[in-house]
Amino acid sequence: MSGGPYLLVDDAEGVLRIVFNRPQRLNALNAAVLRAAADTVEKAAADTAVRVITLTGTGRAFCTGADLADAGGDIAPADGPQAGEPEARRPGARDAAENGIDAANRLIRAITDAPKPVVAVVNGPAAGVGCSIATACDLIWAAESAYFLLAFANVGLMPDGGATTTIPAAIGRARAARMALLAERVPAQRAFDWGLISAVVPDDQLAAEADKVVAALATGPTAAYAETKRALRASTLAGLDHALSQERAGQLRLFQGADFAEGVRAFHEHRAPRFTGA
Repeated sequence: MSGGPYLLVDDAEGVLRIVFNRPQRLNALNAAVLRAAADTVEKAAADTAVRVITLTGTGRAFCTGADLADAGGDIAPADGPQAGEPEARRPGARDAAENGIDAANRLIRAITDAPKPVVAVVNGPAAGVGCSIATACDLIWAAESAYFLLAFANVGLMPDGGATTTIPAAIGRARAARMALLAERVPAQRAFDWGLISAVVPDDQLAAEADKVVAALATGPTAAYAETKRALRASTLAGLDHALSQERAGQLRLFQGADFAEGVRAFHEHRAPRFTGA
């Protein structure tokens, strides 16, 4: 199976493996890749031959969030004709923002609704919506060098992808606020100590350790897993749909603001942003 060049998909022995495959951009994603990932998870959820789903990234990163060099539905080259222009000023930018948010939300719902375990194998940075995707999964195995970062505030935005619910559900409001408001990088060991992730292992052991967990799940009681996921979602993520809707509305307002334009401009110019609150 394949989800295109930027999304690798392999289905074998009851395990559906999804790999974000854009290592030259640290697996930054656009709407097209998010939609492909959502399609894949939704189909796997309905396929009785699939017993476990895994998500990981190629190269040094799990996923570093939305691609700030891409304002459209297809991946644009970082040095393209509009690469230096803030997204909020490009033609069709609002449509692109809506498409990206809707695609991410669909993927988060697919992960949390799937009646089978979804395991994030976090091989490197999980930032922005990459952090949201990882923390929506049922189990998170991370390399020691990995970290988790809600980087949205750095470009004048708010967390999305359900992070305003999934992260406080795991680590509490105070620590979630540190991550969201301060854009504080959380190394894998601290993420484990806080309860954000399931396990942290040496980098060179990540694949082997994750494979052990996945193999155990693939031979486990799938009906029991489905009922367990349903109960956990009801007890800890009952507000997820509302959060996704609220994040969408807030993010689209922020996307039109001067702070976001300044944040993206500063990102491209490799300098600190000068926010005005507009």
